[in-house]
Amino acid sequence: MNLIPTFQERVSAFIQLGKRISELDSEEKFSLFRKAENQNTWFTFLSLQSALDGISFLIKEENLERWLSAYSFSKNTNPKKVGILMAGNIPGVGFHDLMSVLISGHVACIKLSSSDSVLMKWIIDQLISINPKLEQLISVEEMLKNKDAYIATGSDNSARYFEYYFGKYPHIIRANRTSVAVLTGKETEEELSNLGDDIFQYFGLGCRNVSKLFVQNEEILIRLLQALESRAEVASHHKYHNNYEYNKSIYLVNGDKHLDNGFLILKESQELVSPVGVLYFEKFTTLEDLKLKLTASSPRIQCVIGRDELKIPGVISFGQAQMPAPWDYADGVDTLQFLLGLD
Repeated sequence: MNLIPTFQERVSAFIQLGKRISELDSEEKFSLFRKAENQNTWFTFLSLQSALDGISFLIKEENLERWLSAYSFSKNTNPKKVGILMAGNIPGVGFHDLMSVLISGHVACIKLSSSDSVLMKWIIDQLISINPKLEQLISVEEMLKNKDAYIATGSDNSARYFEYYFGKYPHIIRANRTSVAVLTGKETEEELSNLGDDIFQYFGLGCRNVSKLFVQNEEILIRLLQALESRAEVASHHKYHNNYEYNKSIYLVNGDKHLDNGFLILKESQELVSPVGVLYFEKFTTLEDLKLKLTASSPRIQCVIGRDELKIPGVISFGQAQMPAPWDYADGVDTLQFLLGLD
């Protein structure tokens, strides 16, 4: 009996996982979410539901078929051990790496984040329950030594650490990235409201969250703050509110010019990454100048959100930043091609 699942069996397991997530009863979901939130209070029920919705979208059968049709899968008779160091900034953030390693036929040796072990362990348990053969390809470990390849995600500091220890092996190492939005003043109220998802989902802690606006004039900022009024409930989360109040007090004491609607601060800055509760903005004159700036900053930008008419390569519609498809690779690095090249 072959204990290693075939390619079709591996793909089928993820399709079945999507169905299982969609059929999760309220009692089991409440228990799972409560455990995850107890581990990490940033992981609210709403954030966890958003994460499951995003995972379900990734593994929709039609999305998997479109994604995988671009690659050639041979029978992997020599699976490699791939160490995955998962981040924990948002729920389930390591899922795509796990899926890519398993579908490629390699062994996923996983170092879970202490901030996001509850949800990821649940996902792993579901996959093994769906197809017990997958247990041969999954290993949760505390120390990832002597693996054949590594995929590691973390901060700029941890990325330097990863490079030092894993640089001699085939690797993908990801550091800090953030996302930006471009506002010309032509945006509809609905588009500005949808931008609230890109800003506030997961409290702005993800690399696909908007932390910087590029605007042609400051008038659009007043419209934006008005359109975001419906998001005021974000301030009811104690950690978010503490960050907002802290940054507000700093700006007031220093006399820094800023806009404030009671739960979000808009401050002009050349920086890309803003603190929690703050959104930086920067004015631009022409789209040509802006495109040059975005190109220069591309190693630190995950997504650009704006209108299609901007003709910015890869621009994402308002409200869609946190719903990537399987082929929307983090940092633009084709994880699956990297893994298939290990054979």
